[in-house]
Amino acid sequence: MTLTRRHLLSSALLTLPASAARSGEGDWGVYGSDAAATRFSPLRQVRVSNAARLKPAWTHATGDASQRPLTTIECTPIVIGGAMYLTTARVQVRALNAATGQPLWNFNPLGNSRRATGVNRGVTWFEDGKDRRLFAAIQDKLYCLNPATGELLRSFGDNGAVDLAAQFDHDMTGLSFRVTSPPVIVEDTLIIGGGGGEGPRPEAPGHIRGYDVYTGKRKWIFHTIPHPGERGHNTWPKDAWRRSGSAGNWCGLSADLKRKWVFVPTGSATFDFYGGDRHGDNLFSDCVLALDARSGRLIWHYQTVHHDVWDYDLPAQPALVTVRHNGRMRDAVAQVAKTGFVFLLDRETGKPLLPVEERKVPASDVDGERLSPTQPFPLKPAPISRLEVNEDLLTNISPEAHAFALAKFRTLRGGVPFAAPSLQGTLYSPGTLGGALWGGCAFDPSSQRLFVNSSELPSIVTLRDERGKEKYPFGVTGYHKFIDAEGFPAVKPPWGHLTAIDLTTGEFAWREVMGEYPKLAARGVKKTGSYQLGGCIATAGGLVFLAATPDEKFRAIDSASGATVWETKLPAGGYATPATYMVNGKQYVVIACGGGNRQPTPAGDQYVAFALEATA
Repeated sequence: MTLTRRHLLSSALLTLPASAARSGEGDWGVYGSDAAATRFSPLRQVRVSNAARLKPAWTHATGDASQRPLTTIECTPIVIGGAMYLTTARVQVRALNAATGQPLWNFNPLGNSRRATGVNRGVTWFEDGKDRRLFAAIQDKLYCLNPATGELLRSFGDNGAVDLAAQFDHDMTGLSFRVTSPPVIVEDTLIIGGGGGEGPRPEAPGHIRGYDVYTGKRKWIFHTIPHPGERGHNTWPKDAWRRSGSAGNWCGLSADLKRKWVFVPTGSATFDFYGGDRHGDNLFSDCVLALDARSGRLIWHYQTVHHDVWDYDLPAQPALVTVRHNGRMRDAVAQVAKTGFVFLLDRETGKPLLPVEERKVPASDVDGERLSPTQPFPLKPAPISRLEVNEDLLTNISPEAHAFALAKFRTLRGGVPFAAPSLQGTLYSPGTLGGALWGGCAFDPSSQRLFVNSSELPSIVTLRDERGKEKYPFGVTGYHKFIDAEGFPAVKPPWGHLTAIDLTTGEFAWREVMGEYPKLAARGVKKTGSYQLGGCIATAGGLVFLAATPDEKFRAIDSASGATVWETKLPAGGYATPATYMVNGKQYVVIACGGGNRQPTPAGDQYVAFALEATA
């Protein structure tokens, strides 16, 4: 599909709904539904009693998927006043008529460059009277667009863009920077994360910055690896701020618009699996940060992993929720984690509302490493993924699979929470791809339930001695999954769940197996659950919508019981988080069908919107 700018601009003038460019009820106006990232919609036209009547309303093909290199789409589109804004498989920004799927305009920041691949999870809308702007953070640039035309607003930054690798308070020579998730806006300040990779090599730090939405001028910076004199500097070696990297925000941020605070989940520091050069707890890696959005001032922090050597980044925006706690309503922060834990924190103070205890964890015998002797374990809710792997928990889908898993298991250390990386090879669960990932969670305020999908896919980390060869004394043999000979998880199914958690008590309200592998189902091995990529949303219609699974299905689940009330096969894997919105009195549910990614399915390029089939 070739979309010329002239065609798209004339299409925009002809087909944009009359209400477009005016935000209002029925919109999905923010990546996480709202600034609080609750992923909840008050729409109720589609509900448990009629969800079976959902049918495709329109399909839009982005036209730029690729099998080599393999592309994906992780974007949750936003919908404002009848117009939908999204990103494509090759990180272009596009506007559609949200009622028909017809293209309105297209912005291609990278052209046909080889760099035009990767992940982008969506865009950000800003509106102030007649001034309306669309912001897209693509790789290492922040673009400011006119949402009516897709043209750059040249008065912003440098001719319409800000170089996110500049004004970084760090020597960026030879370092890379990238961002994958949309920024948030509080009043006239745009806040964005990002950072470098996680080694083993020199990487950029993951400092958080606030920019003026009108000019693109940097207003403030928060150093996630503290500089001398800053709080947390003593949790690192004295010179770490010059040479350590990452501790960044990959998954987006949440905002409390009333308090004018922004909540930032951060990831691990460089390098992922060895920290002998960064002794200490390493604040502010693996933290939930509450910052003043106007100044960047730290209000509080809560660290979920001390001195991370497991790639246990906080993977998702925290949901800002209001829950009944000890008989009264409390503003809280619900943070899901790769560790399989869910932390519920007081929004004012950062202190846990549900109990957390520090437990002893294994020490390391790798030269130079000093792990934290303890890690935080929430007592409630229960973990959403298994924390241990032992012989009794190895796969039982076939004798051959079990024998393969057992032989591999007996060569490894670990199998317990926070097992120390080793030269022999260490097995740990949930692992880098287990627990909850960037799809995050959804919260229904009426039922006080938090919905989160999770996976069971333990990791194997094997360090490699590189002393005298490389800058870092130890490297890693790669990111390895604990899988059987066919590539399925080498632990017993189920391998994926959707869990409803009652946040008033911290107990599970229900827990359902989600997804299966078609190859196994054809052999009669069904309802195994599966690894999931993408998240869920909840609606006032009593539904939870979720794709994410390698069977390429999209499901509507009864939020009261966990029963699946509708499912459909998608044209490609829906490895994204859906959105729901209303245009001209009709509710739609849309999902990006980008396939590819870490699932064993082909790449796709379609967005599919569903609505209720008309009755006779």
